[in-house]
Amino acid sequence: MTIKKHGSAHWEGSIKEGRGTVSTESHALNNQPYGFNTRFEGAPGTNPEELLGAAHAACFSMALSLILGEAGLTAKSINTTAEVSLNRDAGGFVIDGIALTLEADVPGATPEQFEALANKAKTGCPVSKLFNAPITLNARLVG
Repeated sequence: MTIKKHGSAHWEGSIKEGRGTVSTESHALNNQPYGFNTRFEGAPGTNPEELLGAAHAACFSMALSLILGEAGLTAKSINTTAEVSLNRDAGGFVIDGIALTLEADVPGATPEQFEALANKAKTGCPVSKLFNAPITLNARLVG
């Protein structure tokens, strides 16, 4: 079974003066503005790195829920942030890392079990498999 979803982008103009919009199939994002100023200067709008971070955090959280269930556990809450690092090297810009930060309330989980299951989710999440960059995980069990 293959599931296909799509996002789209429209761009006009040069890199610094140009502007674009990004949309998703579901219309969760619908012509959301992005540009040089939203990516590098903090202007209102979105950018590819925050979109990748949101996608990774969502995928990881769902993967963890699945893995917890397979271990007979159910989370009361899973809160994940994915910090995407964009840097410049000799070849240009590169996304060179993603730092996942996780706080979860999982009744009955031991810290050791939680860490092992969270790491399994980190490597098993489809979005994690997509990236060709180091992915770190900072997991903390709460509750």
